[in-house]
Amino acid sequence: MMAAAAMAAGLCRAFGSLLLSAAPPRVPVPRVPVPRVPVPRVPVPRVPVPRVPVPGPQPCLPGGALAAARRGLAGSAPRCTTDPLWKCRVKYTVRPVGMKKTGGRDHTGRIRVRGIGGGHKRRYRMIDFQRLRYEEGAPPEPFTEKVVNVRYDPCRSADIALVAGGNRKRWIIATENMQPGDVITNSSRIGRMAVSANEGDAYALGALPVGTLICNLESHPGKGAQYIRAAGTCGVLLRKVNGTAIVQLPSKRQMQVLETCVATVGRVSNVDHNKRVIGKAGRNRWLGKRPHTGLWHRKGGWAGRKIKPIPPMKSYVNLPRVTAQE
Repeated sequence: MMAAAAMAAGLCRAFGSLLLSAAPPRVPVPRVPVPRVPVPRVPVPRVPVPRVPVPGPQPCLPGGALAAARRGLAGSAPRCTTDPLWKCRVKYTVRPVGMKKTGGRDHTGRIRVRGIGGGHKRRYRMIDFQRLRYEEGAPPEPFTEKVVNVRYDPCRSADIALVAGGNRKRWIIATENMQPGDVITNSSRIGRMAVSANEGDAYALGALPVGTLICNLESHPGKGAQYIRAAGTCGVLLRKVNGTAIVQLPSKRQMQVLETCVATVGRVSNVDHNKRVIGKAGRNRWLGKRPHTGLWHRKGGWAGRKIKPIPPMKSYVNLPRVTAQE
């Protein structure tokens, strides 16, 4: 059988070689060049096309807020920010604005903060952290506002208050004992004598007596409150030196700012915020906090008690440097 298979393979190879040798040779076909005929270009007249104006992006105001702004019902100073989309509004409004959940992800879609997601739907209320914001066309003089309502804000730990004065309304951070019907004062004047301020009033630090409890402190004049805004916190005006004021923050750190910086007198509202009891895991999910891993992690040195020195005073004042004279 093996011999017969080998003989058949040899015959196939021999027959194939005979067929290849018997095939006629290929004759190359000469290529005839085709002459290119130039085609004359006919100029086409340009007809001007009229430009139709394209409507630009409309201001992303919530439903009905744009009409209210046109009627002048929700008036305040215009604001241009570079905050997320739900904060970009052409005009300030006291109406709640819809928010979109990020799930801890940035603009690229990647998770930047873990443990965030879900939770109850929230609406953002624009807080005016600059208490000394004058109305358009109004002289820079002290003015008063009346508290209309004090309510809970889902976007922060402190309560907020709706105040009205002149031709506008705005939201501010409420103080501890602020009630509807209270009249609050906003002033930037610094006199020779310290003022007798009531809780909720906003004054320049240079006008307040030493030892006053303050909140909603700004680091630069006119920048807006950036410090002491959490629920139940307050700072202390320690001393005033050469046009500057030294304030003790809730963390016991001292901070030096210009005496023209504005602060609110009193303590931030919702003092019992740190005493709340979560009670169950589902309440954290209502707040948008996702559970962490259940794996056991060994506690390192960070878990023990540490006694650290108070950090040095943080200064926002550019004082001239004194050089030694020889």
